[in-house]
Amino acid sequence: MKESGREASRTAVLVCQGRAAADGRVATGRFADLVAVRLLRVAERTPVDEVRASTPPKGWQARTAYESVRACAEVVVPRMVAIDDALRAHVTDQLVILGAGLDTRAWRLPELAQTDVWEVDHPASQQDKRARLAEAAHVGREPDAGDHPSAELPALARSVQFTPVDFAVDDLGAALDAAGHDPFAPTTWLWEGVAPYLTRDQVRATMAALAARTVPGSALVVNYQAPSVKADAGRLLTRVLGSSATSGEPWRSLWRPQRMTALLAEYGLRVVSDDTLLALAHALGGPAQRRSSLQSGRVAVAESR
Repeated sequence: MKESGREASRTAVLVCQGRAAADGRVATGRFADLVAVRLLRVAERTPVDEVRASTPPKGWQARTAYESVRACAEVVVPRMVAIDDALRAHVTDQLVILGAGLDTRAWRLPELAQTDVWEVDHPASQQDKRARLAEAAHVGREPDAGDHPSAELPALARSVQFTPVDFAVDDLGAALDAAGHDPFAPTTWLWEGVAPYLTRDQVRATMAALAARTVPGSALVVNYQAPSVKADAGRLLTRVLGSSATSGEPWRSLWRPQRMTALLAEYGLRVVSDDTLLALAHALGGPAQRRSSLQSGRVAVAESR
């Protein structure tokens, strides 16, 4: 789906497939996402089903899709568990998810029952997600006279406000104002899997807009990528071969932990934890703890001063 010449994020679909494949199979008792599979379309569910059944398909393209989903299912869980735990520890009346993609937290975390959620993303990705939510609301249900064709899957959060923003050109603060976000109330900010796809200037601009709406009692949970020769080589190979649906979405900025800490401090946020995804995977156990590529992915939690 396109809007203003841009397609909805394919990375968001792959991450959703990974969560669906991992549900009930990886980090049992710490991770669950029953909603993810409902946001996937029939063709997107095929590699998920194959991974869950451990039945690799024949054929180069089908096997590539299978391996992409299998790998994502392993590596996404440590990130999800760390972020979910951080959100539970920093529940406020307002949660803003920057670059929400096909995030399902507003539909699966009961801790958000008294929280208003703002999902911020590019208009094309948001349009695609809302279409998927409408499809999920009607699959497997008998038609009801009171149903509206565009009704979406009901959320567990108190409310969900979809806020279309192109981080490269739009004013985040103005968009949140228009969507009813209160800049004078504590806010939990979630910035997952977005920073690498922005330039350093775009990251700083987003931080400035965020800081202008952050008051004491607020917190930021940010997932970012540190420089890694191995990770860079792997993504370059993927782009050259075009072997992934996400190969057209390159990383644009990487941050060393010290520089990320300094950046957040510049905007009034104090880092209270910053862990590699590999360390998080070791804590959970399972196959992901053997993936050295997770060393460059990080989840940091910062609180307003």
